[in-house]
Amino acid sequence: MKKLITLLAFITLTLVAQAQRKDYVVTLTTTKGTAHIVLYDETPLHKANFLKLVNEKFYDSLMFHRVIEKFMIQGGDPNSKNAKPGARLGNGGGNMEKIPFEYSPERIHKRGALAAARDNNPEKKSSACQFYIVQGRKFADEELTKNEKNNSLTYTADQRATYMTTGGTPFLDNKYTVFGEVVDNLKLIDDIATVQKDEADRPVEDIKMSMTVKKLRKKKITKLYGYKYPKKK
Repeated sequence: MKKLITLLAFITLTLVAQAQRKDYVVTLTTTKGTAHIVLYDETPLHKANFLKLVNEKFYDSLMFHRVIEKFMIQGGDPNSKNAKPGARLGNGGGNMEKIPFEYSPERIHKRGALAAARDNNPEKKSSACQFYIVQGRKFADEELTKNEKNNSLTYTADQRATYMTTGGTPFLDNKYTVFGEVVDNLKLIDDIATVQKDEADRPVEDIKMSMTVKKLRKKKITKLYGYKYPKKK
């Protein structure tokens, strides 16, 4: 009996280890091009919800309905599917259950960050479906110091360097949940952010999307896209 229990424990640990060696890659396909996304383990509720929606084909045929250059591109409003030209979008999905705020100080609003949109609820709960991808801009050191004081943050040297050399939207840190990042073709964000739009920041020409997900070994994800997983503490 003890041998059986030991064997089962070994098998369980092996399966868990194998699962930890793999992760999901989301392929985002748009009318402007394709990019790949990795979701963070530090935000398990958002990760599970996003994967569920992708697998259900929820995002297919939706559009990026709000784009602001040097800020972000936003999508995921179910009302954007087959929306008429000029229709005001951004309120869809409000009947879906919101996701609790999952703040991780390691995950900042750098260029390419994937984050959940939300309304002004005091708990900072996220929309269950709407998201945005950061384009942002580069920030000076003194701007980051001011942002730390205003938002009760402390950036690491690497995070400060990222905002200064790569860019992002640091003023959103600790306000919205960052739950993933684009790991290749960041130019796609620029191509979408710079399109012509109307007074409500909706692109004049619809930018449709679709998403698929695939599970790969983490080593392969790093090899294919250069994404480096954080070391376990």
